[in-house]
Amino acid sequence: MKTTALGQNGPRVGRIGLGLMGISAFYTGAGQDDAGGARTILGALDRGVTLLDTAEMYGPYTNEELLGRTLAEAGRRDEVVIATKFGTIRHTDGDQPGIDGSPDNVRTAVEGSLRRLQTDRIDLYYQHRMDPSVPIEDTVGVLADLVREGKIGGYGLSEASVATIRRAHAVHPMTAVQTEYSLWTRDPEAELLPALRELGIGFVPYSPLGRGFLTGRIRSVDQLDEDDFRRNNPRFEDEALAANLRIVDVIEGVAGEVDATPAQVALAWLLAQGEDIVPIPGTRKLERVDENIGATELALTDDQLRRLSGVGPAVGDRYADMSSVNR
Repeated sequence: MKTTALGQNGPRVGRIGLGLMGISAFYTGAGQDDAGGARTILGALDRGVTLLDTAEMYGPYTNEELLGRTLAEAGRRDEVVIATKFGTIRHTDGDQPGIDGSPDNVRTAVEGSLRRLQTDRIDLYYQHRMDPSVPIEDTVGVLADLVREGKIGGYGLSEASVATIRRAHAVHPMTAVQTEYSLWTRDPEAELLPALRELGIGFVPYSPLGRGFLTGRIRSVDQLDEDDFRRNNPRFEDEALAANLRIVDVIEGVAGEVDATPAQVALAWLLAQGEDIVPIPGTRKLERVDENIGATELALTDDQLRRLSGVGPAVGDRYADMSSVNR
């Protein structure tokens, strides 16, 4: 697979990464097949995927444990760039759910992730959500210490505002920012992407397939388990879902022209937005990894890219509660 640099300060990684969340949490079928998840991880490595994304809150903890165990048993730790996240579990308050960017919490969180991942360093360590009660300078100060100590290779922020990114980067150079970006989430184009390119920070879009919606396979929430996160997502509510199918219609039209799947077209569009973009589509199935990687070889015409870009924004907020994003 083609590779690219993850910002000016980060490692080279495959153009397509792998989001591991759905193996263990939140989506239909999660947490039911660790052996299958391990096979998917190792198969992805065989195919040139090198950026693997997890977080302490996925499970919680079980997703990191699965990744650490899989890589250790296969002896393949040094082949990958491990990205994980802290800040949505309050280790300073009995490991309760909640936002905590305090230096003490960062220190406790990183030791737990290192243990679960069975490694001596985390290549990319994100703050999962910003803590409005803790100055970002304080959080990045301890992250910079962890870089100097060799416990993390670099740090990033997830769902941070441009103002927060600039303040953080001024304390210590940032490797990457992670935010939702796809054909149904275009928000980063206005301010975030230009700022990241100005600062030389890599961009890692999560949910690049719109939480599976852009594949065209989800036509009703009745297809989802009762505890699937998407059942309570505003974009999957009946009227919004019906309205958002217009985006899928355009994607499917282009897919028919290029003999590709809708997922490949959606990812190819995203890759065409810049060499500095490394999406991390999530899946539990190796055949979907193959499908996603195929997008790296798909060249869309200028006309096809224009038609896709012209579909307009999705109906509905990205989350039922948007208060923790863009801080």
